[in-house]
Amino acid sequence: MWFRQDLRLKDNPALTAACRRGEVIPVYIYDTFNGGKHAPGSATRWWLHQSLLSLNEQLGASLIIMSGDPKVLLAQLVAKSGANMITWNRNYEPWQIARDKRIIRELKGSNLDICTYNGSLLWEPWDILNKSGQPYKVFTPFYRRGCLEGPEPRKPIPIPSEKKIFYLNEMDQGIDSLKLIPKVRWYEKISEIWKPGENEANKKLKGFLNAPVNDYRSNRNVPGSKGTSKLSPHLHFGEISPNQVWHSANKKIKSNVSVPDLDCFLSEIGWREFSYYLLFHFPNIPDDNFHQKFDNYPWEDEEIKLKAWQRGQTGVPIVDAGMRELWKTGHMHNRVRMIVGSYLVKNLNIDWRHGKDWFWDCLLDADLASNSASWQWVAGSGADASPFFRIFNPVLQGEKFDKDGVYVRTYCPEIKNLPNQYLHKPWETPDQLLLECGIELGKNYPRPLVNLKKSRADALDKYRQLSNS
Repeated sequence: MWFRQDLRLKDNPALTAACRRGEVIPVYIYDTFNGGKHAPGSATRWWLHQSLLSLNEQLGASLIIMSGDPKVLLAQLVAKSGANMITWNRNYEPWQIARDKRIIRELKGSNLDICTYNGSLLWEPWDILNKSGQPYKVFTPFYRRGCLEGPEPRKPIPIPSEKKIFYLNEMDQGIDSLKLIPKVRWYEKISEIWKPGENEANKKLKGFLNAPVNDYRSNRNVPGSKGTSKLSPHLHFGEISPNQVWHSANKKIKSNVSVPDLDCFLSEIGWREFSYYLLFHFPNIPDDNFHQKFDNYPWEDEEIKLKAWQRGQTGVPIVDAGMRELWKTGHMHNRVRMIVGSYLVKNLNIDWRHGKDWFWDCLLDADLASNSASWQWVAGSGADASPFFRIFNPVLQGEKFDKDGVYVRTYCPEIKNLPNQYLHKPWETPDQLLLECGIELGKNYPRPLVNLKKSRADALDKYRQLSNS
């Protein structure tokens, strides 16, 4: 049983199939051969280390951990053990699909079955097509007609009642051999906030469905509240399946939770499905504009501005708070992700791919499908994207969704003494008030990198030229 992005025992179709077959050799292979630039980023490597420790404990310290080329290592395991089946749950990133096809082609034979299962999506991407037999390019018809009008997602399956584990001690390289934990302990704050593993994932889902989901439609947009599930990294690593989330949430319809709030939450799971769907049908979206006219957009090569954005030093508080939250916690609130993305692309005029790459390295839930589709969405270049001319005003966004300044004051403490009237636009604060609050713009808090009004107008002008060319 080859564990991949399914680091759990419950609702694990491949594990269940393996247990029915007989003795199971559980193995995790850190692929250092095929991933290339899509190898895990720094934050996800930290999470992976903790998640593997948790899974190994659940398996009674019987998980074999290896690194290298999975095709070679799986062949060695089969030769050493005499196994007659390899099983795994499918991955959907283009490089993973190509790798898995090679393994099946070269290893499968008369004495070796290779069986694969869907353990990470509610619907297979190839099963959802429009009436013309083509993939959907717009979310609402994809989700409402293609998904919801089709077969219900399968119900979760329990942990196998009998697990006969066969441990090949001599093949186990040990988790430390993967070198997932960096020497510089930048992750200490993250480790105080997050606890990877299947048990924690289930606890988070239960806690969310017991309270925050009741006001999900409104509170999910408030970064200073606890209105979201925080399940995304657990879903990315497969510590919980979308089927578990889906069916657990649907059960709540029978209780006191409003249908609109639950529908809103489930549609976010639908967006995750749509991202994987787009990546499957359009495998170039991590690197290429979905709408090719954006290939001619005149991006600027602004290394200084890019670094200021990455470090949360733009002078725009809601943007800086978001980027600092990302650096400190490995997470960023979804509303703020849209704000900082729009600011990078449309106010700083920097290519969305720079933002995608930074998120890839910093996010605990860095997911090739969601990260690529979301950045193309905010840039206006993707499928069913936010129109380019929809440019988030970070001041108005901050005043609307962080009106009491809870979020900004948490991550930008140097301006916490400003009254709410000026908190989201400190550059408009009277000099005397700045002095009283201990703030010196340009010294202990930056002046804005760009003029928001002018940079917005410049972006719209470039877009008009692009559309007319």
